[in-house]
Amino acid sequence: MDHEEKYVEPNPGDLIEFKRGIYQHWAVYVGDGFIVHLVPPCAGAGSGSVMAVVVDRAMVKKEKLTDVVGNDKCRINNSLDQECNPRPAQVIVKEACGLVGNELPYSITGQNCEHFVNELRYGKAESRQVHKATTVGILTAVGALLLGLGTALSRFLFGGSKKQNKNTE
Repeated sequence: MDHEEKYVEPNPGDLIEFKRGIYQHWAVYVGDGFIVHLVPPCAGAGSGSVMAVVVDRAMVKKEKLTDVVGNDKCRINNSLDQECNPRPAQVIVKEACGLVGNELPYSITGQNCEHFVNELRYGKAESRQVHKATTVGILTAVGALLLGLGTALSRFLFGGSKKQNKNTE
């Protein structure tokens, strides 16, 4: 797991978050050192890929946790437990393992690996990563709009007075 934190053995049904630089990859732990995760075809074992933005299908795979983590960091992250009741572990594991080998629709914003594992654990497809990115994007757009409006207003209010000052001198 995370090399900086004390190792904690995951329990079946736990969600595993892999740190992949600017994004996170997600899987569900199914026991005996294995995880099940949704992997776009452009991503090999142990890695996700920014090319995932251009694909519309992904494969459900069962792989060794140690193979997928590679040199990255990962941690148990059941953070939605505070808001949603997790389904029983045996149900999560059975459903996850039953999906192995299936090709499923994939969308970076609506049907990604985080949506996949949250659907398994909570019965609710959700991605905090997408929500956060969307919020940042909206706030950035609003900020740019306000800056533009402020600049325009400033020019309107103070632009004319400079011309008047030049003419009166």
